Order: sequence, then C-alpha cells, then structure tokens
Amino acid sequence: MNINNGLRLAIPSDGPLYEPALLFLRSCGLGILRNNARRYDAEIPALPGVTVHFQRHRDIFQKIEEGSADTGIVGYDGFSETRTNNGTSEVVIKQLGFGHSQLVFAVPDSWVDVTSISDLSDISREFRENGNDLRIATKFPRLVERFLLKNGLNYFSLVKASGTLEAAPSMGYADIIADLSSTGTTLRENHLKTLRGGIVIASEACLIANTQEMSSSPEKLSQATAMVDRFEGHLRSLDYYSVTANIQGTSAEEIAMCILDEDDISGLTGPTISKVYTKGDNNWYAVTVMIQRDKLLDSVDRFRGIGSGSITITQPNYVFDSRCKAASRLTGKE
Repeated sequence: MNINNGLRLAIPSDGPLYEPALLFLRSCGLGILRNNARRYDAEIPALPGVTVHFQRHRDIFQKIEEGSADTGIVGYDGFSETRTNNGTSEVVIKQLGFGHSQLVFAVPDSWVDVTSISDLSDISREFRENGNDLRIATKFPRLVERFLLKNGLNYFSLVKASGTLEAAPSMGYADIIADLSSTGTTLRENHLKTLRGGIVIASEACLIANTQEMSSSPEKLSQATAMVDRFEGHLRSLDYYSVTANIQGTSAEEIAMCILDEDDISGLTGPTISKVYTKGDNNWYAVTVMIQRDKLLDSVDRFRGIGSGSITITQPNYVFDSRCKAASRLTGKE
C-alpha cells in the first residue's frame, strides 16, 4: 500500500454516516480491509494503492482542503456550511443514497400561532419591538443566516452551539433551534415542531474531492476515476431491474418488433433475444431488457399480455453509462 503516492479516501470514524459508508463501499464491490479496529487507516483490496483514513466526520472537509486527504465521504449539509468560494474541494457525487436528513427550524409546541416561516418573521419583529432579538441555536450559522435573510427575516441572533440542541428552548439559552432532522421523532419528543417552508437544506452523504490534488497527480486521478466509476455504476443500478421473459414466436425479429412497439418493455436501448432450446416446440425465445424500477410491475403485465411464459427478475450490481460523468468533476472541469 503506497501511502505517499496513492489516493487517500477519508470516511467517518463515528456518527450516523460511519456504518452506512462501510456498507455502501461494500455494495459497490469496494469492501474495506482493516487489520485492527483501533487503526485509523485501512485498504481496499479491489483498488490497490488506495488508503482509507478514518476521521471524525466534522474534520474530513478540512483534511481534504489542506491536502491531508484527497477524497472523502461527508454530509452535504456540512460541506455546504464550511465550503468557501476559493476552496479546493468540490462535490463529485452529490447523492450517495444514505445519510438523509433536513436542516429545519423547530419552535416550541406552545407557540400555537407560529406554523410557518412567514409567522416566524412576524415573531422576530415582535421580539425587536420589545428590545430583543429572536435567538436561534444552530450548528450551521452560515446556512441559517443566508436562509433567513433570503426569506426576509432581519431581526435575529444566532447562538452557535454543539451537541444536543433540542433542549435549548427549555434551558433558556435560545428561543428556537435550526438543526438536522431525519424523522422528526426527537423534535416531537422534546415538544418542538417544524415550520412550513422552513427547510434550509435537504442533505445526504456525498463524495467530495480536492480538485487541485486530482489535477496534479495522474496516479491519484486514475485511482479516483476507477472508484467513482464503481460508485456511479452501482447507484445507477438501483434504478433498474433486468427482466427476462420467455416468449413464443416465429423468429427473433418478429418478437423484437413486438417488444419495440411497447414503450414500457423496450428497455434502455432494446431487447436482447436468444433462442431457447427445448425438447418439444422450439419456437421459444428468451427476451432480456433493462426496466426502470417504477415501470417494473407494468412491464410484467405487458409481457404477460403478449403471451410470455415464465418471467424472471434480477437487480444488477452495476449499470454503467457510456462514460463516467463523475470523473470529470474530480478535476473541477465539468
């Protein structure tokens, strides 16, 4: 394992993204080999030369910015909060499919007349008329401030906090909070409610990279390209199923025309058809097409409607496009 010249991938060592990140890598065929649970580096056998560094989630962005790591898995919310216009890191794949959450405003249930962001604007003016500012506890001051100003709220003060924020209103150091929420359960259990129109940002895990480092190192760029190609191919496969149906007909061409006349079962570019050899009637053909997830059940009905026999369905591990779109983002050239 070449630590000095090979690609360095940083992933969370704790928190809600730790286990899902490991599972995602494994599902992409890039399982991590970690010889000792106490070690903070590991390798990916399928990508020789790539080093995995386990870092605290909140530190990964800075490690990539300073060049201590080349790529990393982080929450899009955290990246958006800390990213600056002159930074060296860029989002390569924005949606990795896990770590979903929303940055939302939450007010005490006792604020019965406050149900939306526009109501919050009215409340902030009332606070100001009484000589106070509306105090908002948050871990995301930049995102929250931009959102509030964009929505016409000018009278507020941000209380930058860490740890658990749900107790801030009851403890008295803030009036409301702006925090991440996945299900809303914790907010409800602490007698808080979200506001209509109060989603600051929708977030999930994303892959970021130091584009300067990628541009200056052909070896790292090659390894990173191989990695993101796997990521992209796996993520694309989640939207498709491979459907194989046995259909009786006089020729493959006849069946192909029948399939192509049906939009829901014509697949990505068309069917693959092969002869089925049986002991009896040999006029059977196996038709295989790639079907989008949301059209799967309709496609089964369509195949049955044109006289299909057995139908088998599998989900592929990868569906690669003609080119890896994420690869161009590694150097910031897209």
